[in-house]
Amino acid sequence: MTPDRAESFFARLSAGNPAPATELDYTDAFTLLVAVVLSAQATDIGVNRATKGLFAAASTPAAMVALGEDGIRHHIRTIGLFNTKAKNVLALSAALLTRHEGRVPHDRDALEALPGVGRKTANVVLNEIFGDETCAVDTHIFRVANRTGLAPGTTPRAVEDGLMTVIPAAYRRHAHHWLLLHGRYVCLARRPKCWTCVVRDLCAYPAKTPEPMGQ
Repeated sequence: MTPDRAESFFARLSAGNPAPATELDYTDAFTLLVAVVLSAQATDIGVNRATKGLFAAASTPAAMVALGEDGIRHHIRTIGLFNTKAKNVLALSAALLTRHEGRVPHDRDALEALPGVGRKTANVVLNEIFGDETCAVDTHIFRVANRTGLAPGTTPRAVEDGLMTVIPAAYRRHAHHWLLLHGRYVCLARRPKCWTCVVRDLCAYPAKTPEPMGQ
């Protein structure tokens, strides 16, 4: 996508939602980190249901370690991969205590060294908590970037690198949220709602869907 079209693309998304935010419930850097780790292969709604009880029982690394793997598993048993996620949440909580005095580090390498934390999770925390200009590429953003022609790529990292090149500087802080929400609610995987899309004329997708009859 050309720079001029990318500028228009994000200007329109921004106009519809000037201050976007994650839909995960959290109160601080630690609870966001845990929520994002739990969100892999799970919906934000499902994660929020699970963390309501989990964070009431343990909202700090020390409390999470005290809760233990069985206690964590009890609260998150309704979401996918809960056994592995319980192990990772316990381990990352212990690592924060031993390596970072219980604080979530503002450092990509340190974040990615934590159990269960990959580049996508680190990007979310760096952006949402610390205000860094990062773009965490999940399935929604991967789809939007490729379908629209904004930043095509065959891997999440290739798409991320492409996005960070094409996103105008003024929009980099919130681009992740705009693209994610656009993919979640408009540019759907099976049948995108092209008839409601504010960037329809900028999009390279050839099979744009018409408005359903009776709508």
